[in-house]
Amino acid sequence: MAGSNVRLYVDHPLGQGQPVPLTRDQAHYLFGVMRLQDGDALAVFNGRDGEWRATVTERGKRGGTLTAEAQSAPQLDPPDLWLLFAPIKKARTDFIVEKAAEMGAARIMPVQTEYTNAERIRRDRLQAHAIEAAEQCGGTYVPPVDELRKIDAILDDWPPDRRLIFCDEALAGARHALADQQENGKWAILIGPEGGFSPAERDRLCSSPFVSQISLGPRILRADTAVVAALALWQSLLGDWK
Repeated sequence: MAGSNVRLYVDHPLGQGQPVPLTRDQAHYLFGVMRLQDGDALAVFNGRDGEWRATVTERGKRGGTLTAEAQSAPQLDPPDLWLLFAPIKKARTDFIVEKAAEMGAARIMPVQTEYTNAERIRRDRLQAHAIEAAEQCGGTYVPPVDELRKIDAILDDWPPDRRLIFCDEALAGARHALADQQENGKWAILIGPEGGFSPAERDRLCSSPFVSQISLGPRILRADTAVVAALALWQSLLGDWK
């Protein structure tokens, strides 16, 4: 029985002796790309039951079956942190979703603002990027990617017990705004579009009682860079990087 470094996300319950059916795409990846054979081992996870060691028990061009044998890592859920961002160019939006999954966002929420360049997204494609990121980084959790929604609609429905970090390039200083906050709370980070927020959007955000304004430094960052910087800052102060 050969082992491998392959990790695969599966949308199926996992437990000792549990058969795990494969989709056509998964079978192509495991048997056509990675060349796994009957009896070969790999790691599987479903976002709920931790990571499991599984073996190939049936191979086919259009499908196949794995068998879960033993749990190799417990389920590790991220902190209760949402990422809200305005979609930008395709490759950079893909980058944002990948890094958000790697860095421990619990939910990814594309938002449409007045200055957002993209009017639509492929949610299924972005969700696939989140899955691939979790497979590659050793995570056992895959953050859901929401459909694109207008920011006003999101703010209208905002839960009052969740703090929203508004990354505002017009401010200076961020650490002092977060250092004294309670850990393990409900949080979200908002990164705006390349053109910034409109005056009306800024006014609404700044006047909302659940919003905390912070700066990400003296230089104006690209949107994808700002996502990584904001997630790293929050994780180092309030998240699970300690």
